[in-house]
Amino acid sequence: MKDLHTFGWYAARVAPHLPKAAFKPVPARLWGGLAYLMIIIAGVLAIGLFDLHIWWNLVIALVLGASFAGTCFLGHEILHSTVVRKPWLRDLLGAIAFFPVSTGPQLWRKWHNQSHHIHTQHEELDPDHWATIEQLSKRPFLRFMYRFPKFLRSLSYFGFLTINFSLVSTNMFINYTKEFKAKKKLIAWIQFALPWATWIGLIFWMGPVKWVFAYLLPLLIANFILSSYIATNHNLNPLTDVNDPLANSLSVTVPRWVDVLHFNFSYHAEHHLFPGMSPKYYPLVKEQVKKMWPERYHEMPFGKAMITLWNTPRIYHQHKELINPQAGTVYGTLGNGLDPANIEPSGTNSQKEASVS
Repeated sequence: MKDLHTFGWYAARVAPHLPKAAFKPVPARLWGGLAYLMIIIAGVLAIGLFDLHIWWNLVIALVLGASFAGTCFLGHEILHSTVVRKPWLRDLLGAIAFFPVSTGPQLWRKWHNQSHHIHTQHEELDPDHWATIEQLSKRPFLRFMYRFPKFLRSLSYFGFLTINFSLVSTNMFINYTKEFKAKKKLIAWIQFALPWATWIGLIFWMGPVKWVFAYLLPLLIANFILSSYIATNHNLNPLTDVNDPLANSLSVTVPRWVDVLHFNFSYHAEHHLFPGMSPKYYPLVKEQVKKMWPERYHEMPFGKAMITLWNTPRIYHQHKELINPQAGTVYGTLGNGLDPANIEPSGTNSQKEASVS
């Protein structure tokens, strides 16, 4: 692995090449959120008030799921203070944006802004990193999953993406609320309970069948969209002791219209370089980074990144490798031998810790 640098080291060298406007909030991004909010309200009301054909309900559910994800992408921006700066307004808008997935702004800023961004891909400190071979003994479910053939294991992993965000968010709520003082703990509980009470309350208004289309199915779709990005953002990169975004983060490429719908969330290495910058300006950051460090920058078409996730295990070995603990086969990570065009294991690890009995 090349010498690592902190995100501040890169940012200090890129910033002089960017316009001053790039470092100011962009409130106009809220228009996209308003559009999504109107679609969500209209979709839920249409399912609840009318006895539509099941296919129409399914179409609306797909649109709702995409809209749920869209508001979360904007909420991610808002809670990084790149849309508005006033804390009370930032948290209010962030709460509305994350309402579909029942994640409160106080939890998100603690989990994502303060923990994940500061300690990205750190073996012990990043709450979002995947398990290492040494940690596998404490995760019996993962040990069980790696007894299955690769096809079933990968299929299960992709299926897990439909609940991943909600499950991890709930787990982070349980973990982090213990650290909050009394007032903040009460606020965190309200921000967690109010959305869930609202969504569960819909069952009593529209009935369980309509609720599946109005909320449950859209939630699964939103989880998959969000988790697919999250997985491709870091899970093909090595673990790093130094928070180097060009080593531990991947930007994916998608059609321009997808970037519009997802608020440029695909520019993820850029986001880790400038988390306080509006994603509107990330194409400019990308242009400068590729000029300065083309050999360090990692980008990949989204579809290829998903295929690479399918074909590689999710257990880390010695930070720079991914390992199948059952077979002992190892794969490289981005920047360390992983070739998405020809995904083959780089060898067999014969060390004792690489096998699972």
